[in-house]
Amino acid sequence: MQLNTPAAPADDVEAAPVDTQTHDRWAWFNGRLVSLDTAQAGLDTHAMHYGSGVFEGIRAYATTDGGAAVFRLPEHLERMRKGAQLLGLPFDPAQVTNAVLATLRANRHRDAYIRPLAWAGEGGFGLDLAGHRAHLMVATTASTVHLHGQRTRVGVSPWRRNPCDSLPPLKLCGGYVNSILAKREAKARGFDEALFCDRSGRVVECTGANVFMVKAGQITAVEHPDALPGITRDALLALSGAEARTVMLDELLEADEVFVCGTAAEVAPIAEIEGQRYGDNPVTRTLSARFARVLRGQYPTYRHWLTPV
Repeated sequence: MQLNTPAAPADDVEAAPVDTQTHDRWAWFNGRLVSLDTAQAGLDTHAMHYGSGVFEGIRAYATTDGGAAVFRLPEHLERMRKGAQLLGLPFDPAQVTNAVLATLRANRHRDAYIRPLAWAGEGGFGLDLAGHRAHLMVATTASTVHLHGQRTRVGVSPWRRNPCDSLPPLKLCGGYVNSILAKREAKARGFDEALFCDRSGRVVECTGANVFMVKAGQITAVEHPDALPGITRDALLALSGAEARTVMLDELLEADEVFVCGTAAEVAPIAEIEGQRYGDNPVTRTLSARFARVLRGQYPTYRHWLTPV
């Protein structure tokens, strides 16, 4: 299946002049930097009706050497490439790498959240993607932290996570309606976040973050085939030497500490799950501080995780 792609100068993202005095916010859109406020998509955009798009959440950080760097950019874009391939959307990781760096520079962002998005655009209202124009954008904003970096109260969702044999655990746009429903239900009951479990009581993940627990000083990463294989999770496994395995909800509730992680959440301690309260979180704090030093370029061993801006 092929989609129609725009004929735009996609490789040289800095070819178009950038007047940073005229506009406050810039986005990379279909091959060039444009004002974020002027980019438009048609009302028959396929992704708007059916969720036919793929995105990533990526972070850039000011580093201690005075520069800035993007955390694990190649890994994020490889995951995005897999999602784009499933939808038949054209995707060139090298092109998007250049677009990410150009957008950060145009917006003069150092600490930033980065959102690349590829989607099926205009072309009618049927489910078939053939003939729809493909779009690609990159936007950046000053950093905001999912779950606000605070101790978070979590409710167990009555909704199930999309099973991996129905929808692969990638960042496909339509799949996140599942997270939205779970989070709405949890917040209606007074919680900050929702936790997915499967029908057997195995823990899956939160709406946008992977789950870890600590018991007697031992860190365990929750493993489940329906969970997104998080890039931050992978980094924390490397930093902590944690064991990755299946965890039942009952075991999670009996843990000494629980925390979640993700690009936006970073490392967020959990204060409560459905009335089960957790006390101090010294292991979580120590790992969070170590991860923060990695993000700022203070660990030479992990410098290869950072792409300089």
